[in-house]
Amino acid sequence: MGFGQFLAAPEIKLKVITYRDVFQNTAQETSRFGEEYEKSSAVIKLDPKDIAKLSIKDGETVIVKNSSGKVVVTAVKSDYEESHSGVAYMVNSPWSNSLVPDETGGTGVPKFKNFEVTVQGARGEKATGISEIL
Repeated sequence: MGFGQFLAAPEIKLKVITYRDVFQNTAQETSRFGEEYEKSSAVIKLDPKDIAKLSIKDGETVIVKNSSGKVVVTAVKSDYEESHSGVAYMVNSPWSNSLVPDETGGTGVPKFKNFEVTVQGARGEKATGISEIL
């Protein structure tokens, strides 16, 4: 047993922006409950600086949570050229929707495009399956 196993994984707060993705939409049309859809949807895109803060590697799983829900998804390095530390991107999917706050500010429309979460490494956990969400 090493001392490191008792240390909590680093946790950071991020703003999540959701978006549509043509490849994920195509996988959804083929099979909403299929492996390809899950692989392209259970993802969070992070700035390389945020990946470093979390002490994880590109492609590892992370726990994303807030008062609305909790999911385990795959963290991937964002391919955006400009730095966006503190902002993460998730495709519109059951994984991102389970984190969208219920509060609408009186508009009746949830804030899909800008909500806060905390993220930490999941150390070998598998991504949350769609059957666990629905």
